Amino acid sequence: MTCADVLRGSVLSAMLLIALPAAAHHSSAMYDHNKTVVLHGVVKEFQWTNPHCWVQLLVSGPDGAKEWSIQMGPPSYLYRDGWRRTTLEPGDAIAVNVYPMVDGSRGGFWVSGARADGRPIGSNVRSQ
Repeated sequence: MTCADVLRGSVLSAMLLIALPAAAHHSSAMYDHNKTVVLHGVVKEFQWTNPHCWVQLLVSGPDGAKEWSIQMGPPSYLYRDGWRRTTLEPGDAIAVNVYPMVDGSRGGFWVSGARADGRPIGSNVRSQ
């Protein structure tokens, strides 16, 4: 085995180690992509952040309002779909279709949404 072979092997190993966390980050196994849930609520916060945007939504129910965390694509994807960091403001009443969390917790991945008057919010946001 030559020094060049050892160097190639080391570089390849380093590249694989660097790629593993990125692959793990982009898993969407926590969402049930075979089911959608419609949530009606009020925006608590819209987080325009990398690597993914989030909507914190207060959904009213028999036991009072419960907070849901809704993951979206990255800002660059949303921007291309017409979103801006001011598209959703605290207090906005919206309806959202999400892929729910597999474990049943209050969270999901944004599929589509509409304002209280029925106007759509953005287009179908690309998944991770």
